[in-house]
Amino acid sequence: MSAIYILSDNGKLSKKDETIVFSQPDGTNTILFPFKTEQLVLIGNVSISGEAFRILTKYKIPVTLLSKNGRFNGKLTFGENKNVFLRQKQYQILSNQKQSLEIARSIVVGKIKNQISFMQRIKRKSNLTDNEELKIEDALNSVKSSLSYAETTDNIEKLRGFEGIAARSYFSIFGMNIIPEWAEFKSRSKNPPKSNVNAVLSFLYTLLMYRVESAIESQGLDTCCGNLHALNYGRTALVFDLMEEFRTPIADSVCCSLFNLGILKIGDFEKKKFSNDSEEFPLEKTPDSSDETISESFDNGILLTKEGIKKVISLFEEKIDTQILYLPKNEKISYKKIIYEQAAHYKRVMIGEEIEYKSYYFK
Repeated sequence: MSAIYILSDNGKLSKKDETIVFSQPDGTNTILFPFKTEQLVLIGNVSISGEAFRILTKYKIPVTLLSKNGRFNGKLTFGENKNVFLRQKQYQILSNQKQSLEIARSIVVGKIKNQISFMQRIKRKSNLTDNEELKIEDALNSVKSSLSYAETTDNIEKLRGFEGIAARSYFSIFGMNIIPEWAEFKSRSKNPPKSNVNAVLSFLYTLLMYRVESAIESQGLDTCCGNLHALNYGRTALVFDLMEEFRTPIADSVCCSLFNLGILKIGDFEKKKFSNDSEEFPLEKTPDSSDETISESFDNGILLTKEGIKKVISLFEEKIDTQILYLPKNEKISYKKIIYEQAAHYKRVMIGEEIEYKSYYFK
């Protein structure tokens, strides 16, 4: 089974026998087999007939609805999370500051270790100038210092602070790993992304977020009950928690490959005016998006075109299907399966089958 992405400005999903047919305005039809479909991601303006909707509900196929540039519009899910005792365990651990901090610390430590591994790869590049080598060394020392503090702090707010400092140092040299001169990255920006590299990062983080969310829901866990990110009404804190360890090995590495392998071109991006009533923005759902204030002033943002989005999705799916060594099982499995394994591992910690949550990190 696989995730099916449909990009269309005016397409339609209808039913034919026990299949779903995607029809485009030009008369092109594509048949989707429910038993082969893990989830549907509809990007743009795609209508769903009543009969197609009944097929989706019959086979319990989750559907994510995004704007043409990746903004979240809605979701159709069929989770049957009836395990109230599991959620009770989540709430009990959340109220236990020591145990909750330990889980949050493991998540941050894993994320920072991934960043260090990525930065060390940049450092090994042969065409660096003396100034670039010095900048990388300074950034690495800063991130390693944040790691040391994160491993020993006993305060959740300080832990979040060290994670933020590490992220800023990491992104201060991230652009050195991207070859094309037309690829712009001075610093991390979002909602709206101010450069083409930021546009790609934001869209990749969006794709990653829904993968992690699906894995968490498959375990019957409450997506809003996290440990690292602050709780708020409607905020899926646990999703943001567990996606942290996958940002660098999946999204960041795919972003660099898209530019360095020449997959993305200058024409795969467009400049848009951003305002608080814009349909395209904000592109990226962030941990604090539920209480984020959108400026009423107009600003320029960079977005992927439809063709650019197709290219990003293609390499993202190729990446998560890549098999690598997963140490807890001591075998090679796909990143997609690793995400589910980490969600299952988190669940086992919640119910007491395992003592310590261990974040995923690559070397």
